[in-house]
Amino acid sequence: MRRSEFHRAVHDEFGARADSVVTDLILADIGGRTAADALAAGVDPRLVWLALCAELDVPVERRYGVGRLEPRRL
Repeated sequence: MRRSEFHRAVHDEFGARADSVVTDLILADIGGRTAADALAAGVDPRLVWLALCAELDVPVERRYGVGRLEPRRL
């Protein structure tokens, strides 16, 4: 997942809350950082996306992100 795909997925999933979710929510799965801090530190955007999804209980069928026709197999 590229950063552009990450941002598109976040905006499509969380709408008007997207910017706040990325900058304000602390994610335990990525070291107690915000998504923005993790991305700035070089964490893979896909890992950040999955951490956001887990934290906010995004249903598994929507965790693959925008732009993909089906979920990737992990």
